[in-house]
Amino acid sequence: MVWRVQCGDLISRERCVTVYVDDDEVVLVGPPGETARLSVGQLGQLRAALNEAAELAGR
Repeated sequence: MVWRVQCGDLISRERCVTVYVDDDEVVLVGPPGETARLSVGQLGQLRAALNEAAELAGR
């Protein structure tokens, strides 16, 4: 399962943060060479994705 959370960079270009599970580890991939700028709503989506991924990794 892969989660993609939309975000922006420092100059307001659209980017995404990707979360996935690899065996028993959660992998967080940011925009390559970029900074992820997240709104409160986007941060909530990231938190939810990380929580779901952590549950899957813990199985």
